Amino acid sequence: MSNPPRVIGVIGARSPVGQCLFSNEIPHATDRVEQFVAFTRGDLPEEQNTGTTVEWRSLIDSSRQPAQSEPITDWISLAPIWALSEHFKLLSEYGARRIVVLSSTSRFTKTESIDAGEQQMAQQLIEGELELQTWAEASQISWIILRPTLIYGFGRDKNIASVARFIRRWNCFPLLGNAQGKRQPIHAADVAVASLQALRTETVANQAYNISGAETLTYREMIVRVFHALKRKPRFVRIPLTLFRVGTAIVRILPRFRNLTAGMAERMNADLIFDHSEAVHDFGFQPRPFELNSDDVAGP
Repeated sequence: MSNPPRVIGVIGARSPVGQCLFSNEIPHATDRVEQFVAFTRGDLPEEQNTGTTVEWRSLIDSSRQPAQSEPITDWISLAPIWALSEHFKLLSEYGARRIVVLSSTSRFTKTESIDAGEQQMAQQLIEGELELQTWAEASQISWIILRPTLIYGFGRDKNIASVARFIRRWNCFPLLGNAQGKRQPIHAADVAVASLQALRTETVANQAYNISGAETLTYREMIVRVFHALKRKPRFVRIPLTLFRVGTAIVRILPRFRNLTAGMAERMNADLIFDHSEAVHDFGFQPRPFELNSDDVAGP
């Protein structure tokens, strides 16, 4: 007799990683069918009742209460980890027993940023992780935290996509010094796969993992590849940190560049390297090298 379908609840389902999670490119489990119940604050997709393996539900529709007859024990949260506590009650009502949650290596790299907003975000990540662990352990729920490095993919991220928008707008990119700090960009699809792998591996529990891309390269080389993906010749302008602070304050007036900070410039020459060997050993994590295509740099 075949195993019953594994039903997986997903919070933050409309994030870039969430969209990858439901794509046909993600390897399917070999031992059982997986069905997703995707939760969103926004309007439900019109195609939600087409018989696909994804059923959409509203996080704010109180008329759709979980029933004991339909528990969801396995969960993946792709929403900001500091906001997950808002959904602890929902998770408990559905009978959650196991959850994989995304955090970020920014909890380590931005704690001493010159940008106050980045410092605040790092603190929110730290506190979000602690809140999750405290709640999960008190509720006897197995937790796994994944901390990806710089996420990119499909032109929807706040990292490479932001760089691509800047280059399209000004046909150049500013650098602080030689920008030789090391980076390990990770594709959103690899984060989605890692989330599923960690959830499926029952021996993995109550553990946090750093996950990074397969390739290590300098910040400058990373930007060069964005130029190449846009089919443009790399053009750099070296700017001192003081001007970076002034420039980012001005540029952030434009909605498309609100994610740019002076802290980004400060880190251009810092190595932000994270070992992912534990994830490889424990649940078979296999990231790809940093290879951009036109979709990864697409945008207005």
